[in-house]
Amino acid sequence: MRDTAHQSMGAHFLGLEPYTRNMLRRFAENISESKDWCSYWEINRANLPAPIDYKDDAQFWYNLPANFDVLDASYRMYVWSGDSSYLSDPVFQNFYRRTVHDYVDRWDLSLEHIMTRPRIMNIRGHLDPANRFQRNRGIPSYDEANPDFVVAVDQLAAQYAGFLAYARLAQLREDTSEANEFLMRASAVKSFVNETWWDKKSGAYYSRVNLDHRLEGHGLNLSLLYYEVAQDGEKSAAVLKSILETVEHRERMGVEGQSHLPEILYRYGKAEAAYQQILDLTREDKDRREYPEISYAVVGAIVNGLMGIEVESPEPGKAFLDARYVEGSVVTTPRLTSQTEWAEVDQVPVRANQINVRHEGLRRSELQNVKGPSLMWKACFPGSFATLILDGKAVQAKPAGKHGEVLSCASIDVGSGDTKSVFTGK
Repeated sequence: MRDTAHQSMGAHFLGLEPYTRNMLRRFAENISESKDWCSYWEINRANLPAPIDYKDDAQFWYNLPANFDVLDASYRMYVWSGDSSYLSDPVFQNFYRRTVHDYVDRWDLSLEHIMTRPRIMNIRGHLDPANRFQRNRGIPSYDEANPDFVVAVDQLAAQYAGFLAYARLAQLREDTSEANEFLMRASAVKSFVNETWWDKKSGAYYSRVNLDHRLEGHGLNLSLLYYEVAQDGEKSAAVLKSILETVEHRERMGVEGQSHLPEILYRYGKAEAAYQQILDLTREDKDRREYPEISYAVVGAIVNGLMGIEVESPEPGKAFLDARYVEGSVVTTPRLTSQTEWAEVDQVPVRANQINVRHEGLRRSELQNVKGPSLMWKACFPGSFATLILDGKAVQAKPAGKHGEVLSCASIDVGSGDTKSVFTGK
């Protein structure tokens, strides 16, 4: 489930969106009360649970962030593909609803219970310390090596993303009650992480709650930036600093965790470090380079990060009509380094469109609407500019940016088959 969710963006750019939808739906359809609202952690090509991780509905391996990861990925895939089944399919709707309500209750994941929950829950029969499935049926983290905690911060980070995705999906379905409730719950989780889990003395986030129900540890905590739950400023900067130090000192890291680094580093304004991570992940002698998460994550990071291509998704709290409008906006932000004079990606699927995007350094961007209806292109550039040059004519630039990034943007309508070019003028 984790791999599918993380690999979904790279797969989408390679034209594999129908396969991603199929896999996400298979995970969604296998959620059940008999598994305490878990799905199958791993399924094979016959849509059967992998025997290594599943014996029966009482005995199986499961990491609790997984439901929220799949929920978040389903929302992202809707935004990029425009596939209405993510909104209307009863299988997806059941999975979303069960995850944010029944699953949270069954595993004591609400803010009222998460800090005092037991590590091992929902056991069938007597406790057998030798039973690996009892120990691992509901790991409250993606950390599988340490059994001595009751919840880790990545669990909360994934819940934040899942609650926010559910709220946005509810907005699009015009379910105002659910949308408002889960916007508030997402906000509450974010505040909880940034207040309760922040260690002022060390200037870092705690990593977990131990078996004595006390906060402890200060790890790398990639999830805080991957799911964007860390508060911008001092707190996000502290996590980013720890990542950069780990990279600089070449500290050992599993490829699964490392595969997240390029997209995180691009997102938080560290293009040079992100590019170096792409080179490291793809070098011929890289250990476990064949692991699929590496290749899909690199493709995703090149398109979303280096090329800065995003679909402007609805902002939480905005009216449905406004949300529907901004779904059509394609944003580009060049994040090339001095090592790359130009870069181009072709045949990028964006909802009903197919686009080509080319950047020349950080100064010029071109978008071709190869296929599909007219679209709104928001061409952004690093730096502060009063105007940008659109096809030789000056247009007003508007400031934008996220996570401390300073951008100047111009919004342009690009007709079907048309090509537009924007230049900073400097």
